[in-house]
Amino acid sequence: QVINGIVFRVRTGVPWRDVPARYGPWKTLYKRFTRWQEDGTWARIEAMLQADADAAGDLDWHANADSTIVRAHQHAAGARKGG
Repeated sequence: QVINGIVFRVRTGVPWRDVPARYGPWKTLYKRFTRWQEDGTWARIEAMLQADADAAGDLDWHANADSTIVRAHQHAAGARKGG
């Protein structure tokens, strides 16, 4: 349930306090997420999943990023305020 709760939060972007109670206490989810981020657990999981998918031929290593995928912050253009 903890992993499902963390995935729910990451996918939806809701504040930790708004994760549904069915996933467990939000503080538990937050603490585990941050601990696993700091100790490299998420990076290891990603590497293993990626290696498995690559071995199965499920990955297309040709990526294409354009402005519909990569968003800039509204102030990134550098326009001066007031003129």
